[in-house]
Amino acid sequence: MKAKILVVDDEPDLELLIKQKFRKQIREQKYEFSFAHNGVEALTILQQEPDMDVVLADINMPEMDGLTLLVKMGEMNPLLKAVMVSAYGDMENIRMAMNRGAYDFVTKPVNFEDLELTMLKTIQHVSDLRQTVQAVKENNILRMYVDESVLKFMTKSGFEQSLTASETINASIVFVDICGFTAIAERETPATVVALINKYFDVMVKEIIAQGGYVDKFMGDAVMAVFQGEYHLDKAIETCLSIRTQIQTIKEELSGKPYQPEVSIGIHSGEVVSGNIGSVTLRRLDYTMIGDVVNTASRLQSTAQGGQILITEACYDIVKESFHCESVGEHKLKNKKAPAKLWNVMA
Repeated sequence: MKAKILVVDDEPDLELLIKQKFRKQIREQKYEFSFAHNGVEALTILQQEPDMDVVLADINMPEMDGLTLLVKMGEMNPLLKAVMVSAYGDMENIRMAMNRGAYDFVTKPVNFEDLELTMLKTIQHVSDLRQTVQAVKENNILRMYVDESVLKFMTKSGFEQSLTASETINASIVFVDICGFTAIAERETPATVVALINKYFDVMVKEIIAQGGYVDKFMGDAVMAVFQGEYHLDKAIETCLSIRTQIQTIKEELSGKPYQPEVSIGIHSGEVVSGNIGSVTLRRLDYTMIGDVVNTASRLQSTAQGGQILITEACYDIVKESFHCESVGEHKLKNKKAPAKLWNVMA
């Protein structure tokens, strides 16, 4: 795939030199050059060809100089990078260019071998940036720092779902908590605590992935998981049964005493809001689920005793022919007006 390069310089000889020095690469379609004589012309070309990879720009030009062009470019497309090609190679000009976003600096008279190496390095850097942005689009669990300029670029570039988009989906939410782990964390060494919780989390994650779910977040000694698609509630319950079985097989010895880990689990199903929640100011967004279904699942987990998998009566009505459940009576859930009739999934 050929790289698209825009050369911005008011010297007419440079265009001819570029075409001569890189004629083999142009013929082999390794590079595709465009030319502008000042920053104003360059911006027009960049608007018409937003897939440009690299800009080679002089500093001293009529109408709009190279330093002003750097600023305008950054506002237009933060992933586009510029190499300054100028006779003004003193440290002051280099620093001014770098502070305005230049990726590198080449001095005139131009050493074309050095220029090509610099171009290749810059092209690779831009390619890496684009792959990272593409990965953000494709990744269903976003945990990243987001620069506001990249946020604007993704929106302008027509991504199907920008970082600030949200939607309502139907899903099952699972909260799994390791019972009594806070007490263990208070009396065991930090190394032991971390090793244990990572061990238990790994058991949970394997079971979640096996049923097509994904981990939304780890919260202290608890895990929140999400299941979507056909029979998502059934898959969530199957996962929790497997997690409970796997955890029950683990036997530890802590401080010379036997320890048997247990989990308490809450599951709820229905419409949730999915989106990137957080602060652009802090450059931290979490792709997560929010809403009453999430809150209810969390409160069911808080109500559950060790070894219990609690669901509401609404969920029980959906799965009662597929799973064996026992009523645990009515319980008052936080911020719910009426007590809820709950069921414990046995098998």
